[in-house]
Amino acid sequence: MSGIDSLGGIDRVMALRAQILERNAALSSASQTAAKPAGAATQGANFAQSMETALSKVNDTQQKASALSEAYERGETVDIAKVMLARQEASVGFEATLQVRNKILSAYKDIMSMPV
Repeated sequence: MSGIDSLGGIDRVMALRAQILERNAALSSASQTAAKPAGAATQGANFAQSMETALSKVNDTQQKASALSEAYERGETVDIAKVMLARQEASVGFEATLQVRNKILSAYKDIMSMPV
């Protein structure tokens, strides 16, 4: 019986691995797609629109992770791997947004300290 159980466990692990790889590929393609308009934006309005879109995506990801966490805590049938993956996606999105904000502030300070 332990051989059969371990094979079933391996199948579940492989299925989970496949899901993680699919989501990773989706995130990679989404980040490449989002990076192209932001890099190409040369006008202030385009940059502001790109930032607003990115912030709303991060917010949506965080709300989704929060909802999954709450559902798991209530005892609903939610896969723990799905909850953890959603929380990691939200965390990575927030950290990336924070780094972008820091770079923008640094660039602003550099521009303001330039002699006219």
